[in-house]
Amino acid sequence: MAELAAKAADAHNRGMATQHKHHEPHGESLTSAASGALTAAGEQWTDMRASVFAALADFDRPVSAYDVAEAVSKARDKRVAANSVYRILDLFVATNLAKRVESKNAYIVNAHPECVHDCIFLVCDACGNTTHLDDDSLSESVRERARQAGFKPVQPVLEVRGTCASCA
Repeated sequence: MAELAAKAADAHNRGMATQHKHHEPHGESLTSAASGALTAAGEQWTDMRASVFAALADFDRPVSAYDVAEAVSKARDKRVAANSVYRILDLFVATNLAKRVESKNAYIVNAHPECVHDCIFLVCDACGNTTHLDDDSLSESVRERARQAGFKPVQPVLEVRGTCASCA
């Protein structure tokens, strides 16, 4: 999995770090984009992985692996262990199908899995709402400062905690 993350970072560093607009698929087209991205990474799109992706995509906020496991268990009408879901979610993060919100130990589906870039998350401490922003110029600045310090960056984690407009 580290190799997949390194490949994604290398692709990012080869010039995909520009601001751009992307089409954000929904529903079946999002599932199709995710399936295509996973198979392009050399992984299989299994029924279990499809179930985990569907459950994650149904949430409109970052959720824990336990939340996903519960949703998959209900959908499959049989208990699914959280450790199995964790492994799949880690694979999804490594292959750009999902993003991890580090400060919440939670995951959110990547609405554009065919596009590799860094994310900035705005996390509301009051309601838990998390907004995903794309600003590769900011994350590239963080990468450059890390390189100047003699550090080889893989992926900057940029999260801003505060209060959203609805809760302010």
